[in-house]
Amino acid sequence: MTVETKLALSVDEVSSFSKYHNEPSWFTDLRESALEKASELPMPTPDKTNITKWNFLEFPKHTVESAPFSSLEELPGDVKEIIDIEGQENLYIQRNNTAAFLKVSEELTSQGVIFTDFQTALREHGELVKQYFMTQAVKVDEHKLTAYHAALVNGGVFVYVPKNVVIEKPLQVVFVNDNEDASLFNHVLLVADKNSSVTYVETYVSTVEQSNGQANLIEEVVALDNAKVNFGAVDVLAKGFTTYVNRRGHILRDANIEWSLGLMNDSDTISESITHLIGDGSNANTKTVVVGRGEQKQNFTTEIRHWGKNSEGFILTHGVMKESAQTIFNGIGKIEHGASKSNAVQESRVLMLSENARGDANPILLIDEDDVMAGHAASVGRVDPLQLYYLMSRGISKTEAERLIIHGFLAPVVQNLPIENVKKQLTKVIEGKVR
Repeated sequence: MTVETKLALSVDEVSSFSKYHNEPSWFTDLRESALEKASELPMPTPDKTNITKWNFLEFPKHTVESAPFSSLEELPGDVKEIIDIEGQENLYIQRNNTAAFLKVSEELTSQGVIFTDFQTALREHGELVKQYFMTQAVKVDEHKLTAYHAALVNGGVFVYVPKNVVIEKPLQVVFVNDNEDASLFNHVLLVADKNSSVTYVETYVSTVEQSNGQANLIEEVVALDNAKVNFGAVDVLAKGFTTYVNRRGHILRDANIEWSLGLMNDSDTISESITHLIGDGSNANTKTVVVGRGEQKQNFTTEIRHWGKNSEGFILTHGVMKESAQTIFNGIGKIEHGASKSNAVQESRVLMLSENARGDANPILLIDEDDVMAGHAASVGRVDPLQLYYLMSRGISKTEAERLIIHGFLAPVVQNLPIENVKKQLTKVIEGKVR
């Protein structure tokens, strides 16, 4: 059975949007071509989840223009809590679809680091963007949602770290959603050149309780030879979105990426976190925590694919399900032929806090090479009664004991986030969801 989908914008509207923002002609052409492809390409097919009736393509507005923030004091309280207003030197804030605030230190500017909103990057660094935008990590024609994203990009960030530049302090990005009609087609493109190092942390914050829009988010990380990238993200999008998130890494020789992902959306979500270890000696570590609640339906695919020799990939996923939430966790370690002496390890653990909650761990190892190491562990169950008994025997109430166990269960990712205020925010979100 095929489902007919009607795209929300025409080619002329996409072209007009591009020209209004003074985008280079190559990007206008790319948008138009991508929209034409979107009408023909199939939807993605996440394992064990049928999304044929999910609404990814209809929304009230493509772009919501919002007033920028003249100072950080104007930020909503929930957003202020995430930011060290005095100490954060490099900060970008997007409000709905508007570049609302940017602060970049003189040190980074003098080193040639580019840290700016996506539209500015297209105008001022177009050739560099063209080299990496959906050419290596993600391809436009992978499926309908990637093509649709390329056609409708309306926000995002571009980061370029030149060769041999080591950025000591983290770059922080906050995407603020405070309009219920806003749709987010954000594209994050981070390129770490040879021998460079960067820590990047982003947060999605909805201050509305219900959204009418859609979220189609693609984030590409390209780490060239011997580069090191520490990528942290906390997603807290409101109920009502239908969310597609694609975070993809393209890692070359002796390069390293550390993913720390707190996926806390209240929306139905399809998420892909896929890293390609292209170069010999490359490695990736993906840590993810998820809390599902209400009637949510979610599918999370975490994959590390080994192409280079002596590459190492580690996947750790911890999920907590409550009420009637249903979530699939697909963990995939794939070692391609020729990737000898590689190591693929994964662990998925799911806690269910209510009778109607459902969490399925689906570990997969695909090995096309002999001289390798690989392993996986998976468990699905309820709070350990022995742990509960131990804590309660020390005078702790059952409710508090469950809370402590859950926080300990999710700690491996929470503690890995490199910005203290973001770590506190994720802890607060978890607290609110599991209480």
